[in-house]
Amino acid sequence: MPVPLALTFAYGSLELRGLGAGDLDPALASPGGFALSWDPRAGCHRAPAIAYRALLVALKRAGHEVDDGARRYEELSAGARAHREPRPYQSEALAAWRDAGGRGVVVLPTGAGKTHLAVMAIDDKRRSTLVVTPTLDLVRQWYDVLGATFAAEVGLVGGGDHDVRPLTVTTYDSAYIHMEHLGARFGLVVFDEVHHLPGPSYALAALSCLAPFRLGVTATPERTDGRDAETSRLVGPIVYRKDIVEMSGVYLADYDTETIRVELDPDERAEYDAERAIYRGFVADQGIRMSTPAGFGEFIMRSARSDAGRRAMAAYRRHREIAFAARAKMDCLEHLFDLHRDDRAIVFTQDNAAAHAISRRFLLPAITHETKVRERSAILAGLTSGRYSAVVTSKVLNEGVDVPEANVAIVVSGSASVREHVQRLGRVLRKKDGKRAILYEMVAEGTSETFTSDRRREHSAYR
Repeated sequence: MPVPLALTFAYGSLELRGLGAGDLDPALASPGGFALSWDPRAGCHRAPAIAYRALLVALKRAGHEVDDGARRYEELSAGARAHREPRPYQSEALAAWRDAGGRGVVVLPTGAGKTHLAVMAIDDKRRSTLVVTPTLDLVRQWYDVLGATFAAEVGLVGGGDHDVRPLTVTTYDSAYIHMEHLGARFGLVVFDEVHHLPGPSYALAALSCLAPFRLGVTATPERTDGRDAETSRLVGPIVYRKDIVEMSGVYLADYDTETIRVELDPDERAEYDAERAIYRGFVADQGIRMSTPAGFGEFIMRSARSDAGRRAMAAYRRHREIAFAARAKMDCLEHLFDLHRDDRAIVFTQDNAAAHAISRRFLLPAITHETKVRERSAILAGLTSGRYSAVVTSKVLNEGVDVPEANVAIVVSGSASVREHVQRLGRVLRKKDGKRAILYEMVAEGTSETFTSDRRREHSAYR
């Protein structure tokens, strides 16, 4: 009787023992599209942990008996103790994910209940689950949701905590660091805001985890670097999708979008044109193609090598600052605050400098990446209660903030990212009786913002 092959988990990879270096069946060479190759140092065949399920299936089909010592996850002893009636599209999404073998991405707008869907998936599979999120704010929200839904202690990894339990929440940063040790302990991994995952570092967290079941949730799967195609390999394909326009008025608040175009003052125009000419001249002289993915990185590298380059970088920053915080934008912002004095508004900027300038002029609390978690929570609580009629932020509220009372979003400046713009709209779309939301987008005419606006409004939500 043949001796079973031995499969173990080691530091984010699978080790298969029992076959010699030249004994590997070609059908086993790339389970799930991931290479299984001979490791002469360890005297075994090795594959990334993500290949776990596909490798077991391939070994079984090839007639091998396997002593599976890799998986160390468990079945949850009890399901959810609190149940919410799912919306029809949440049930449809769960069914689509289940039909795809419990692997795939669900795309739903902000406010549509992606967290509830993920909780439904956890309850459906009832395997040890790791939830991976981009921020500590979202870690806290997930910790509260899981604790209220399941009769189990919830573990935390990150932000000074390292308590691993069958239900655990962590950040992408911590998952990347610790997955080589945690990767065998979970049968389901949920990637919240999964568009973060395909980055070169974070992708290792998915590769080093053997979880046979994987769910990614996001409102905006597209990435500006084109790496969103990697999500299918790391988690699974998009199995269900609904966009904002399909859900507004029924499950999300009705909304309007309005673009406000402002002119630079004469002195701003003169300085903008002069600074932009210096920046563009350097780029042209160096033969840098800024339209390519590597263009900006090349500009940064070359600008550091000479006085002309450093001057070009300063010009690049200055001409953007002028457009981002044009005086006409500030005057327009004052008018919008007066117009919406009885509403709750979130003001978005591209950088911290503009956020702080608005904060000082209008005496509004500002939230940036430097704002501590407790202060951030207090500011958002103030917006919810009405203590503050508006808050201003750079980019940190693009994801994760839940303020149903907010119904006005004002984009003073931003990137060309479609994802960023849709996320900002989503911040004010949570359903509330009688609510109608509005997003204002400010654009400085005759500046690079005109192109930026055209790019980021390509999503159907703005058509």
